[in-house]
Amino acid sequence: MNYFLRSAAYIFHPLLIPFYGVLLYYNLSPRFFELELIKAKLYSIVLITFFIPLITFFLLKNLRVVENINLKKVSERKFPLMIQILLILLVIKIVFSSYQTPELYYFFVGILFSSIAALLLVILKFKVSLHQMGIGGLTMFLIALSVYFSKNYLFEIGIFIFINGWVASSRLHTKSHSVSELVVGFFLGVMPQLILLNYWL
Repeated sequence: MNYFLRSAAYIFHPLLIPFYGVLLYYNLSPRFFELELIKAKLYSIVLITFFIPLITFFLLKNLRVVENINLKKVSERKFPLMIQILLILLVIKIVFSSYQTPELYYFFVGILFSSIAALLLVILKFKVSLHQMGIGGLTMFLIALSVYFSKNYLFEIGIFIFINGWVASSRLHTKSHSVSELVVGFFLGVMPQLILLNYWL
């Protein structure tokens, strides 16, 4: 059980959420996309939102700005979140268009607003759960896709609701966050996605 709970923090790490969102979209979308285009987009997202932050993390660690990838201290989160915001802006600017794939474009705009809100809370010395923020936002995006495409994704939504509980239990089990930090993280992930539905739903 200990391994099962701890594994959620790695499988659904915040750095992987953008990739999961794009992968989810291309798998569920009834639209036709060329395989080469899908691969190009996925490679771009993995590079920008996973590998660059990972390399940056090791740089920050060598500079002793952060201690480990879990960013347990509130003060450690400032620079990684700033970098995350810049990288998400890059994705919005060059990877996805609001005209061609508005769903993914606004998904990343939602991630941007969630990241900015998390950074503001860091400045206020509040450590929000980035794991819960990520999986909460992804779940809301899945629900939005179900409505947008008029498809029944209840099974997938049910799985993601379970995953939300799994991630929350994991963070509580490892004593990484309090209940309030998890709740705030969840709403910071969900609300931007919910509000932005007005622009693409």
